[in-house]
Amino acid sequence: MYTAIAEELNLGWSQVKSTIELLDADNTVPFIARYRKEATGSLDEEQIRAIQERIRYLRNLEERRQAILKSIEEQGKLTPELEAALQAADRLQTLEDLYLPYKPKRRTRATMAREKGLEPLAQLILAQEILSGEPLEYAQSFVDPEKGVEDAEAALAGARDICAETISDDARVRQTVRERTLARGFLTSEARDPDNCKEYEIYKQFSEPVKTIPPHRILAINRGERENFLRAAIEAPEAELVLEIEKLYVTQPRSIFTGELKKAAADAYHRLIAPAIEREIRNQLTERADEHAIRIFAQNLRALLMQPPLRGKVILGIDPGFRTGCKIAAIDRTGKYLEGGTIYPHEPQRRWREAVETISEFIADYQIDIIAIGNGTASRETEKLAAEVIAECGRPVQYVIVSEAGASVYSASPVARKEFPDLEASLRGNISIARRLLDPLSELVKIDPKSIGVGLYQHDVDQIHLAESLDQVVESCVNSVGVDLNTASVSLLQYVSGVNGRVAENIVRCREERGKFTTREELKAVKGLGENAFVQAAGFLRLPESERFFDRTAVHPESYAAAERLLQELGLAVAQVQENGRLVSQRLKQSGRTLTELAGVCGCGAETLQDIIASLEKPNRDPRDEMPKPILRSDVLTIEDLSEGMVLKGTVRNVVDFGAFVDIGVKEDGLVHLSRMAKKFVKHPLDIVKVGDVIEVKVITIDRERHRIGLSMVLD
Repeated sequence: MYTAIAEELNLGWSQVKSTIELLDADNTVPFIARYRKEATGSLDEEQIRAIQERIRYLRNLEERRQAILKSIEEQGKLTPELEAALQAADRLQTLEDLYLPYKPKRRTRATMAREKGLEPLAQLILAQEILSGEPLEYAQSFVDPEKGVEDAEAALAGARDICAETISDDARVRQTVRERTLARGFLTSEARDPDNCKEYEIYKQFSEPVKTIPPHRILAINRGERENFLRAAIEAPEAELVLEIEKLYVTQPRSIFTGELKKAAADAYHRLIAPAIEREIRNQLTERADEHAIRIFAQNLRALLMQPPLRGKVILGIDPGFRTGCKIAAIDRTGKYLEGGTIYPHEPQRRWREAVETISEFIADYQIDIIAIGNGTASRETEKLAAEVIAECGRPVQYVIVSEAGASVYSASPVARKEFPDLEASLRGNISIARRLLDPLSELVKIDPKSIGVGLYQHDVDQIHLAESLDQVVESCVNSVGVDLNTASVSLLQYVSGVNGRVAENIVRCREERGKFTTREELKAVKGLGENAFVQAAGFLRLPESERFFDRTAVHPESYAAAERLLQELGLAVAQVQENGRLVSQRLKQSGRTLTELAGVCGCGAETLQDIIASLEKPNRDPRDEMPKPILRSDVLTIEDLSEGMVLKGTVRNVVDFGAFVDIGVKEDGLVHLSRMAKKFVKHPLDIVKVGDVIEVKVITIDRERHRIGLSMVLD
C-alpha cells in the first residue's frame, strides 16, 4: 500500500510510511504537519490528508477483497485464475465487477429459467458448437409443461434469459460498456413541463458529453430532477455497444444458435447492463460534482475564516431589517458586549431621524470606531443611514458591510443562549456581526460551517462528506493561527488539535475555577486531557502574558530544551530575544554554523530548529495579518452612481465555477466572469482570487432593471 500511495502522490516511500504510522497513532493532521516535519519530510496538510484519504480507500478495498474471496471460496467456485484477478484489482469497481457472477441475487428471470431446467440449453447457445439443425429442434427436448415450459419457443426464451444474465455478469462486458459510455455518452435532460421550468430553462432540452460536462451543471440537473422539473438520462451509442458485446461472445458465426445469442446480447444490454451502467455513471458524475463543489466551498470557507481581524476597535454592529427594525449592539476592543437596542429607520415605521440620533449617542457614549452592517435585507438602506450619521457625528467613524451568513443560526444556538442568556435571539445576531469584524475566526467557529454561505449547491452535495471537509478546514485555520488559552471560547478550543468538545468545556471550567493559566504545563490538570492530547494541543495553545517566554510562542514544550540550547549556543538571553527576535537569525549568520550542524548540538532536526527560530523571531505572528484588510467606507454608492468604465475597489464575497461576486459598495454584488479575470486563459476563478480579497475592477455592463452589474479585472 505504501508503494502504491507513494507512486500515486509522487512522494517518498518513507514519507508515506511515517505519515501513516503517525495517523494510526491518533496524531492529528495539523500536529503532524507542524511538529513532525522530520518524520514526514516536511509534508504539508494537503499532502498528509491525501495520504489519509488514500490509505482509507485502500484499506476498505482490501477489506472488501477479503470478504469477496471468502464468499466465493465458501461457494466452492474460487479458481486460481479468479483469485489472481481479485488480488490484482486496484479499484472497488473492478472487484465488484469480478464478484458479480457469484454475488447472491434476488429472484430473476434467469433464476426462474434455471429452476425450469433450462441451464443446459443456455450452455449449448453459449458454446456455439452445433453447426447444423434448427434451434427449435434442440429446444423441444426441454419442453416440460409441469415446470412451466409450454413449448420450444418458451424454452429458448428462458435459455436466452440465462445467457443474458451470464453476459451481463461478465466483467469484460461491463468494463467495455462503461468505458464506451463514459467516452461517448451524453448526459441529457428535458423539462417535464416545458411551460414551467422555473430557473431550469437552459436544461429543458439539454445534452452535453459525459466526459466534459462541468460539475455545476451536473448539480443543477440533479436538483431540477429532484424537484420534478426535469427528467435526466445517459444517452449511449446503443447499437455500437451491442455490437461490441457480440464481438466478445459470438465466436462461431456459423453456429445455429448465433441468432439466439445475438438476441440474448441485445437483451443483456438493454434490460440489465445499460440501466446499471447508467446508475453507476450518474453516481460517478454526482460524486465528482460533489467533490468539486465541496472543494470550492472549503477553499472559500478557509479564505473567509482567515480574514484579518480588526483589533483594538470599538465596533457598533447593525443587523438590518425593515418591519422588525434594525438591531444594534456595541462591543468593546475585547469583544465584550456593552449595550444594544432596536431602531426603526425604514418602512413601515420610517423613524429615520430618531435612528440617526440613537446611533450618534452610541458613537459618543462608547467612542465607536467602526459601524459593521450585516449584508442581508435592508443592508444598503442601512448603509445610507450610517453614511448620514458619520457625516454628522464629528468623529472619524467608518462603516463596513459584513457577511451575516449564519448569524441567525448562531442567534438561536445553545452557544449564543449560554453567552447571552438575558437577551432575545433577535438581539444576538448583531453582536455576532460586530464580533466577526473584530475577529472573524473566533466568531465564525461558533456557527455550523455549512451555514456560512460561501459556495455553490452546498445543500445538494453529500452532507457527511461536506461536514467532514469543512470541519477539517476550520481545524486547519484554528491551528494555523493558534489560540489564546486564557480567552478562547469552547467553540474555538474544540477545534484545537487533540481537544474535543468535552475537553474544551473542561479547559474553560478549569480556567473559571482556578483563574488564568500561567504555564502550558498547567493544562495537564484539566480533566480528560491526557498525555497524548497534551502533546497534540500544547503547541497551538498560547499564553501571551506568561512569564515563561516559550509559552507565548509556537515552540512546542517538547522542544523547549532545544530552544534553550540554541540561545546558549548563540550567546543570547531570553530577555534579549523578547526585546528583539531578529537577533536569533543575526547571531546564527554571524556564527557561520549551518542549521544542520546546530540542530545536532541542540538535539533536534533541522526542520524543527528552523521553526523554533521563526517562532522566536515573531512570537505573536498571525498569518491573517498578511491578508488584505476589509474596505472601510464613509459614504454610500448606488447603482445609479455607476457608469461603464468606472474603476472601483471591491471585496470578493463568493467564488464559484464561472466567476466571482464582488461587493463594490452598491446594493448588488457585481459579477466578474471567468473570461474577464485576466488577459491569459484562467482555468478556475480560485486560481486568481479568493473570498476576502480586495481587488480593483472596472464596470463593463449595468442592467438597472434586473439589478445586474458586470465587472472586469482587466482594467486597460
